[in-house]
Amino acid sequence: MSAVCRKGKVSKMECGENSSLLSVSNSEGGEGSLDRLLPSVCPGVSPRKRTTSQCKSEPPLLRTSKRTIYTAGRPPWYNEHGTQSKEAFVIGLCGGSASGKTTAARKIIEALDVPWVVLLSMDSFYKVLTPEQQVAAASNDYNFDHPDAFDFGLLAHILQKLKLGKSVKIPVYDFTTHGRQKEWKIVYGASVIIFEGIMAFADKELLQLLDMKVFVDTDSDIRLVRRLRRDITERGRDIEGVIKQYNKFVKPAFEQYIEPTMRLADIVVPRGGYNTVAIDLIVQHVHSQLEERKLRWDMAALATAHQAQPLPQTLSVLESTPQVRGMHTIIRNKETSRDEFIFYSKRLMRLLIERALSYLPSQSHVVQTPQGEDYEGRTFHGKRITGVSILRAGETMEPALRAVCKDVRIGKILIQTNQDTGEPELHYLRLPKDIGEDHVILMDCTVSTGAAAMMAVRVLLDHDVQEEKILLVSLLMAEMGVHSVAYAFPQVKIITTAVDKKVNDLFHIIPGIGNFGDRYFGTDAPPDWSDDEMDEPSY
Repeated sequence: MSAVCRKGKVSKMECGENSSLLSVSNSEGGEGSLDRLLPSVCPGVSPRKRTTSQCKSEPPLLRTSKRTIYTAGRPPWYNEHGTQSKEAFVIGLCGGSASGKTTAARKIIEALDVPWVVLLSMDSFYKVLTPEQQVAAASNDYNFDHPDAFDFGLLAHILQKLKLGKSVKIPVYDFTTHGRQKEWKIVYGASVIIFEGIMAFADKELLQLLDMKVFVDTDSDIRLVRRLRRDITERGRDIEGVIKQYNKFVKPAFEQYIEPTMRLADIVVPRGGYNTVAIDLIVQHVHSQLEERKLRWDMAALATAHQAQPLPQTLSVLESTPQVRGMHTIIRNKETSRDEFIFYSKRLMRLLIERALSYLPSQSHVVQTPQGEDYEGRTFHGKRITGVSILRAGETMEPALRAVCKDVRIGKILIQTNQDTGEPELHYLRLPKDIGEDHVILMDCTVSTGAAAMMAVRVLLDHDVQEEKILLVSLLMAEMGVHSVAYAFPQVKIITTAVDKKVNDLFHIIPGIGNFGDRYFGTDAPPDWSDDEMDEPSY
């Protein structure tokens, strides 16, 4: 996917196999310079060179010689009940072909300076052509600028899910073969969605999803020159075919279907992204809307919400045998060496994972022994088991899961505490493909307030994992964290080796275990560390 960056920050997630993405490129013509007809390109905006509706993105990382820093965390998009409490703000950008919608979108993104912005293009939603239509397209006799060329049903469904904070799959359209590629791209997580396309205002259902409608108005001569350059250099067309298609389809479609929708726009932007006054007005309005929709968590209220309540029935605590109690004694002791801390933590993790597996569904299964006799046993009743670790401490539990689940798939989530607001923020996400069909073991070593665990569960639900198929496993939890997770997600099974009763004013578990990640990895904890805080990985 094409990178959509803001000054000083990166507003998307790492692009890789089965990873969630935060920007979708479109196929509007690149905005390079033509000496007489086009304004010069702004620094940092390079013309796109690709033949599909999406291309690769750069990972959202700042790398130094010693560490990797993830940027632009996403604050909570749900309330203390765990339910979606705010929708993404959707900006619709409409305009003729090669009018500069992409440049306008990028200028808006740069000026907004907010994390987690999605750029979604109609070009990804062209219908799959029949063999006859393929022949017509090859000879420039198929009308790609007619409303019937787009799959509005799929587009509206995906935009609706994306606005509700769900994970979606976006088709990748190949303009050379006039078909969709086999692999679709996963897009997830947005505070703002910028949806652009020539027919962005042509469908009533789509219009209802748009919070702000912007029409990019550019002179027809400039649009023609841009289209000539794009289709010849990027899509391998010949000049005669481009002009034929423009006169036969593009120009009539603009006059019949696109230009009349200008009256639906809240703002008309002449000259596209080079109209800085219009861009500033759009950005001011979006900022005011985001401020109105902003969630503010009261962590102190969350801490006292469930005091004196009995522990939930969804909680399972490992039996406090002398062995378990002895291992807790060692790992809780501040004088314990790092080697011993790691060794006994791993022993507890193995017991914890084995206990968690006993809650997975099973069914009767008969096998024949080497003696020729039948044995009626049990086998897992489900499609797959996937482990998801909350970085960085939760990653230490992965070996224990791999040791008992052969070929288990592993996902990772990085959640950090915002030191200014005290809220958790999602920074990084990499989940296996089709995780919605799996039973998921969510791993975190310590849970104090439950804020990070709640965000991780919400992410899994947004990726269509069923709540009753999620098992949260943790070495140590505070009662506050247990109640918070169980209250928000009553069907999630919670498994731990011990529950401590208190958290202090800094939300540290009391008596607790200290900063697990620092004790395990041998790093120093900052003075204001939190049991729920996930530091950046050092790899």
